[in-house]
Amino acid sequence: VQLQASGGGLVQVGDSLRLSCVASGRTASIGSMAWFRQFSGKEHEFAADILWTWGLPTYADSVKGRFTISRDKVKNTVYLQIDSLKIEDTGVYYCALKEGSAQKYEYWGQGTQVTVSS
Repeated sequence: VQLQASGGGLVQVGDSLRLSCVASGRTASIGSMAWFRQFSGKEHEFAADILWTWGLPTYADSVKGRFTISRDKVKNTVYLQIDSLKIEDTGVYYCALKEGSAQKYEYWGQGTQVTVSS
């Protein structure tokens, strides 16, 4: 499985952004996909995930109300809509994928940089 993330960029406080992540390869086995973010070299922080079959999302408390995760099963793509961007949202955003009922996210995209300026 390969993941290709895109959509990051330089934005201003209060702007919105939509990140995309396309999965290719063994996509029939997707169990869930997620977005994580990394701030200044710290560990990855979970932001949101979505169960592939049912489209059921889960969010970290820190992003509830501003982040919306969705998926397009035909395009094998997961999206992350980020509204009301804050400076503290600046970081590298990674998409990840779990196959079936796997416990951990085994596959990771390359990351896309989001920089929020005042």
